[in-house]
Amino acid sequence: MFYRRKYYIVNNEFVDTFNKHFRETNLPNQLKHGARLIGRWMSPYTETTTEVFAIWEYDSHEKYEEVERNVRSDSEHLKIINDWYERNGGRERLFKECIVQVKNEELISTV
Repeated sequence: MFYRRKYYIVNNEFVDTFNKHFRETNLPNQLKHGARLIGRWMSPYTETTTEVFAIWEYDSHEKYEEVERNVRSDSEHLKIINDWYERNGGRERLFKECIVQVKNEELISTV
């Protein structure tokens, strides 16, 4: 099995919009292409930001790469994503003002 953690630091005012986008857009597309969500959580990070992260499971690293290729080449999904960015002020503004940090990390089992 291969596990990854997708991690975001998001400004508090943007958390509801961000979570709705995940539930309505990103989660269905990941599941459609074979990713398995273990869970998604959030926790206060600073006074003005929230940490949001998800843990995903794949059969192997190769399967993860295949899922990511399929997600990133799904033209219908890409249009929905681009429209969402535009409705929310554009990708550049969101990553400058709303989404403070993003990490995508492999998780390694200790047992």
